[in-house]
Amino acid sequence: MKRWTAIDNRINENSALGLVEDPGFADVVILNGKVLTIDENFTIADSIAIKADRIVKVGTQAEIRNLINIDTTVIDVEGRTVIPGLIEAHLHPEQASLSELEAEIPVVKTIDELLQWIKKQTELKSENDWIIFPKFFYTRLKELRPPTLKELDDVAPGNPVFLNGSFGGIINSAAMSISNITENTSDEGIMKDPFSDQPTGIISRSAIKLLKTPPDKIYSEKEKAAALATMLNRYNRYGITSICSGAGDMQTFNMYRELKKTGELTCRVFLNIRFPLDLRHSVSVDEMLDSVNKMDVKTGDGDEWVKIGALKIILDGGILTGTAYMREPWGQRAQEVFGFEDSDFRGIINYNFDELERIVTKAATSGWKFAAHCTGGGGVDLLLDVFEKVDKTIPLSDKRFAIIHGNFFTQESITRMREIGIYADAQAAWLYKDADAFSDILGQERASHFLPFRSMIDKDIMVNGGSDHMVKFDANLSVNPFNPFLGMWCMITRTTEHGNVFHPNEIITREEALRIYTMNNAYATFEEDIKGSIEAGKLADIAVLSHDILACPADQIRDIESVLTMVGGKVVYANEAIKLK
Repeated sequence: MKRWTAIDNRINENSALGLVEDPGFADVVILNGKVLTIDENFTIADSIAIKADRIVKVGTQAEIRNLINIDTTVIDVEGRTVIPGLIEAHLHPEQASLSELEAEIPVVKTIDELLQWIKKQTELKSENDWIIFPKFFYTRLKELRPPTLKELDDVAPGNPVFLNGSFGGIINSAAMSISNITENTSDEGIMKDPFSDQPTGIISRSAIKLLKTPPDKIYSEKEKAAALATMLNRYNRYGITSICSGAGDMQTFNMYRELKKTGELTCRVFLNIRFPLDLRHSVSVDEMLDSVNKMDVKTGDGDEWVKIGALKIILDGGILTGTAYMREPWGQRAQEVFGFEDSDFRGIINYNFDELERIVTKAATSGWKFAAHCTGGGGVDLLLDVFEKVDKTIPLSDKRFAIIHGNFFTQESITRMREIGIYADAQAAWLYKDADAFSDILGQERASHFLPFRSMIDKDIMVNGGSDHMVKFDANLSVNPFNPFLGMWCMITRTTEHGNVFHPNEIITREEALRIYTMNNAYATFEEDIKGSIEAGKLADIAVLSHDILACPADQIRDIESVLTMVGGKVVYANEAIKLK
């Protein structure tokens, strides 16, 4: 009988996980654990038997020991909690994996910290070199305001500065000069002072194209693949064994398949295909639908490692730049924070009802799951209007269409989602990062609709859990933290980064949070029959935890990591917590 140790984070080369001669014995067994199966009854067992890449039996130690022979690898987890491998419902690992290869992106919480970082960059760069902060959101600063044009100019008079917030941003005077942006520049994305008509430095997405920023660094396919493999290993540390990559194309799909071929893929992948395929150019709906027609794939194509995901579109802007499409005007406080003048401004919307209906119908009739980036309540309602109309002729209940983000769900919208069978692809850590700011910006009543998990679960909405991770490598310090246990802790405690408890009536249980990141997310990718729970016949995707998530103090949930992560019965991450007996 062989035993396994994790002293150097590698699989012992002598512990082959292939098939044994006697089909009645297991290749690997996990003994002496608290196994949370997440099956229909939330059964708790203590041991697991694995053969090849599948779970063959779950039960007591005595039962599982009967499946051990001399070639079986035995892992004693010493009473630790064992869960199905976690499934991440929405992130962007391709972008994240490259984000800090050249330099670390700082964590700034105040304007002073931001200005100090910019000042330091001016000392490291030559004059006229751009200083770019990717994924910067000033609603997360203590001051809840953007740095002023004067503040940016004072610390970087000779360097163009761009604080990039994806759906908007902030630039300084040097950036305007190099980009030929003046008071005469005609673009609705350039915010101007109402008295002087001079640009304030605040821009929305439409104006980003005017910036003469340097081209992104070009990495070879080998470099991108290596960085991506390393990023997936970071996810494994937190028990993540499957991901839904939020926006890719066939080149991305092939990169994942190549990682699988070389043995470097340590997460299973469901890859959403973003339409239009090339965001650098505006395309009509006709052109977009034509590109769908020309693709020879659809949702679910691939294998158990890499599959084509949903057809994804970008419906509106972002909540952190004041461009999400809301149910009513953003309001006076939002005008103060985001700098727009129009008191009737509700945000941006990229498709009208008729265009959306055409896109949704195409997905529904072409074998695609459909998902839309939608961050505001007005966008949620528009999507539901379209879904309801399409549903009258093409039933959507079995298609698992999803609203990505959504954020603001009223009781009415929740009821409508249940009636059609629409999934909520939510980012729980946004409650942690942003609930306090939006209570200020929108007021308590409107903010009360922000991520109402209890209300959604009580109405049988399929809630999916993800992070929208885009930049930085650290699980907790990333702009969108990808630590799934931080996300679960947010759902369980409703506690914000500033220590406030936000609408505790929307708290959910630990068991419900676990189910969201396992079985619910398996349903979202049509894979509930092969993953999401620890049951005989399912893939041996398993995580052993550092803490008992059901019994530890609530504030320790956010600190949980995996001590051992397996994908298909193969160890992809381990630390030294489990010692050789």
